[in-house]
Amino acid sequence: MLSTLLEKELREIIYSTKFAVTFGASAVLVILSFYVGIRNYQESKREYEAARSVNIANIASLTEWRMAQPKVFRKPQPLQVLVNGTTNDVGRTTEMRAQGELNLINSRYNVDPLFAVFRFLDLNFVVVIVFSLFAILFGYDAINGEKESGTLKLVLSNPVSRAEFILGKLIGSFTALVVPLLIPLLLGCLMIIGFGISLSPDEWVRLFFIILGGLLCFGAFLALSTMISGLASRTSVSFLISLVVWIFSVLIIPKGSVLLASAFVDVPNLDAIEAQKRKFSLQQFEQRRQKMEEWIRANARPGEDWSGRFNSFQDSVGKMFENEREEFYGRLNEEWRNRKDHQERWAFGVARLSPTVIFQIAAMNLANTDIALKHRYLEDLDRYQDEYAEFIKKKVGTLGGMRIVIRFSGQQAPEEEKKPLNPSELPELVERTRGLGDTMAASIVDLGLLGVLTTLFFAGAFGAFLRFDVR
Repeated sequence: MLSTLLEKELREIIYSTKFAVTFGASAVLVILSFYVGIRNYQESKREYEAARSVNIANIASLTEWRMAQPKVFRKPQPLQVLVNGTTNDVGRTTEMRAQGELNLINSRYNVDPLFAVFRFLDLNFVVVIVFSLFAILFGYDAINGEKESGTLKLVLSNPVSRAEFILGKLIGSFTALVVPLLIPLLLGCLMIIGFGISLSPDEWVRLFFIILGGLLCFGAFLALSTMISGLASRTSVSFLISLVVWIFSVLIIPKGSVLLASAFVDVPNLDAIEAQKRKFSLQQFEQRRQKMEEWIRANARPGEDWSGRFNSFQDSVGKMFENEREEFYGRLNEEWRNRKDHQERWAFGVARLSPTVIFQIAAMNLANTDIALKHRYLEDLDRYQDEYAEFIKKKVGTLGGMRIVIRFSGQQAPEEEKKPLNPSELPELVERTRGLGDTMAASIVDLGLLGVLTTLFFAGAFGAFLRFDVR
């Protein structure tokens, strides 16, 4: 009898006009999200290569490394354009220097502000907005709709238990809706191959779990709306409740969690942090100038070449002040980061009341576009800055900064033929992306939570129907 109920549910859903319309719209949006993601990745890759070429040409046009101002660029990743996350908000360009704090500039939304208003269409948007609404449209009348149409009494007049009926309803509706959604998702994966986008085995695994998370999110909303249908006596009431739940899940809970976290955890404004850094740097500049003047007054001898000793003194003072600055900046950044992390934990903890937010967090972790993307990239830049500083010191003999150049009359450096710089001598920035184990560890709890919610809502729908008044 269960197989008969499953067949009945499959036929009713697949042959309905509502299914044709909603599935057609969902399929188009899924394929479109893959296409847009692929085109954005290709465009980002072209911009990345063009920027690198211009940077190399600028360096090659110079003859002294002390005049060079190289730039490094964040490399686009395929999954970052399928699940945008924070990647478009984080700067893509960094002006490299041997010492001092590095800044990220030229984010995608900074360059293309129109996209900051309307945002990109990605797979995350399709799951959170379209799939969840799609599930509600098919679940809100799953039980009380059968009662209003009179088919519920007719089915239960046969030797069919309530448990068999609701089990057939849940499994049948989930199968009838999820399996067709796999078709455009698989077509999207084939588009990735067809457009020549190379994904590593790890990236294919992560994409699989992103899709799995999307289907679990869809299943959670389908089971939730079915449970509401079993608790409400009329379809109009269950539709209104399901719609309110959807609005809270997609819009109110995510934004409300940010407001609550901001109220509970106070994080200093970044402008205030920058003001403290500028004030400290100005104080250091004045102290450094005074030390140099004092050294000149105490050690300069007329007619004596003391430039070598003075340069050594400048290097030692510069290193001392640089260490002080790094320590001060590091302490400020660490305090800000700790408070920010605490605020984010509050926000994500509250926001996880929503299945869509749980999916978003899991998908961003799997795509490496989570909230910590900027922090990880800055760590890569800090490691690269050390390599760059060592390279510049070998080429120039100093790391730059505030220096006083002393020339004595009669001194003249021998003329040397200056050759163009060789950009290939520069060390390469290595971006250390998280491995599959780390991304799975960061997302497995949220994927498991989605699975638990889906199971609980299915159990709730089952229990609601067992007490449902069929009269």
